[in-house]
Amino acid sequence: MGTSGTQGMAATYRGAMARFTTGVTIVTTRTPNGPAGMTASAVASVSLDPLMLLVCVGNNLATRDAISGSGVFAVSVLARGQEHHALRFASRCDDKFAGMGLRPGHDLAVVDGAVAYFVCNVNEEVAGGDHTIFIGEVVSCGYSADADPIVYFGGRFGSLCDPQYHAQLAFDWHLAASM
Repeated sequence: MGTSGTQGMAATYRGAMARFTTGVTIVTTRTPNGPAGMTASAVASVSLDPLMLLVCVGNNLATRDAISGSGVFAVSVLARGQEHHALRFASRCDDKFAGMGLRPGHDLAVVDGAVAYFVCNVNEEVAGGDHTIFIGEVVSCGYSADADPIVYFGGRFGSLCDPQYHAQLAFDWHLAASM
């Protein structure tokens, strides 16, 4: 599907980008009033020397100003089963962190149970249309080798295909259905 014209092209662009499978993250930072955060899928590795990654944040979001003001951010890569966190942080609710488990030992909010996390100092802010691209130097990171990530495709959450997991689900379903 293709189109021309600015308005038509924007709709086609959004649809095409929705077909690009991405991970799902929560980006957090701190403010004088406590932590701030948002859900993001526009996160990418930039460099191994020095260790750097980027995150794109909408210019109309409070998290954008909070990251710019604090000079730091953390990225938590969400695991299967943490979709509710992604939905909460994509909303404009008052206390996104209420009742949420956070990994101890960090100055910034890092989601407990995340597949991976990165704590960064802002190295550069780059204007990117209606977004700001924050390039961060990674000062701390970690991962869980046995956790499965959430993926985002076509406006929906999903997971990687794990034949053993799916076989177990099918077995459990058939067993339950036969009782």
